[in-house]
Amino acid sequence: MTVQSLPDARSHEARLDRLAEIAVRVGLGLAPGQELVITAPIEGVGLARLVTEHAYRAGASLVTTLFEDEESTLLRYRHAPDESFDKVNAWLYEGMAAAYRSGAARLAIRGSNPALLAEQDPAKVARANRAMARAYRPALDLITQYTINWSIVPFASPAWARAMFPDEPEGVAVARLWDAIFASARVDASDPVAAWEAHNRELQTRAGLLNAKAYAALRFRGPGTDLTVGLSDGHEWLGGSTRAQNGLVCNPNIPTEEVFTTPHKDRVDGHVSSTKPLSYQGTLIQDIRVRFEGGRIVEAQARTGEAVLRKVLETDEGAARLGEVALVPFSSPISKSGLLFYNTLFDENAASHIALGQAYASCIRGGTDMSADELAGRGANTSLIHIDWMIGSDQVDVDGITGEGSSEPVMRGGEWV
Repeated sequence: MTVQSLPDARSHEARLDRLAEIAVRVGLGLAPGQELVITAPIEGVGLARLVTEHAYRAGASLVTTLFEDEESTLLRYRHAPDESFDKVNAWLYEGMAAAYRSGAARLAIRGSNPALLAEQDPAKVARANRAMARAYRPALDLITQYTINWSIVPFASPAWARAMFPDEPEGVAVARLWDAIFASARVDASDPVAAWEAHNRELQTRAGLLNAKAYAALRFRGPGTDLTVGLSDGHEWLGGSTRAQNGLVCNPNIPTEEVFTTPHKDRVDGHVSSTKPLSYQGTLIQDIRVRFEGGRIVEAQARTGEAVLRKVLETDEGAARLGEVALVPFSSPISKSGLLFYNTLFDENAASHIALGQAYASCIRGGTDMSADELAGRGANTSLIHIDWMIGSDQVDVDGITGEGSSEPVMRGGEWV
């Protein structure tokens, strides 16, 4: 590997600094005097420090970072006693929920190894994930209800880069992944903040058009797919930036190319095949094929990771039902990159997708002011999980089904009509 094969070091640092600024100004919309809680992989300490600097420059009162170590996670699976996998550091999640209730913003820096737990016991993986999901639920509710401003931004970890570019030397692989991250996050625009404002307007215009249509359902058709997704009563399409209940405008995902809403938990029927692999908590689940009846998955298969998928569906009553449906054109910049990221933050923005589990109350008109029973009455699903997986491609068509039962084209060959 030659020095010339990598981006200029100063240029990389400048772009990394811009990503940190985007995370604070666009992703979080951080307010003066607000606290910030960050989670990050230990390899991402450089980006975390830059985010911390920009947060304090924006007036943050306190920034707290919790670092995660994947190698320590593996040590648990290799050496911990069996009962370890039903335990969780509940005190940590209670503290995070308390921070959000007091008004702290939330930022996750993500860049995990897509296949970290591929060789581990699926039953132990499922038990650990279930214990974590239960403990995290109070904090997750505050996030999904947009009680606070929150965001997720990517970090190019070596393990993730190696998974994407297995034939490249590690340094080249990491550099290529950073280039893809910077491009998708609009880091290289002359004015990244203005570029994000324009992009958000485009997504919100698209969401507005779908809201005006007020379809009762969407129908997806393509290879291995004929799926009708009923939409919740009083559903609302969202896209791009969102105003949280604390009045602050945030972009939950950096990057983002989707418009999304809440399906009706009891009105999903048909069969569907995934169009991209799903990396879930260190397990790669490929070629998912499921069949829905009355909103619930009744058959499920996958070429790899099927045991983990089945365990996920057993998490609770809502785990086998949908909490989100999202539309993304095949021509999105992430899709046009031609890269398979093995990372939901990116792959969900390259293809239309559905999500198992918890619904977003914000995608129902007035939903953030509704009780759990009122949301359920509108068709919103409840679960400990929320897992997006991709079902769109240039071979998938989407129709909108009106309340009267007529059909209108929404997407053809993965593109908006």
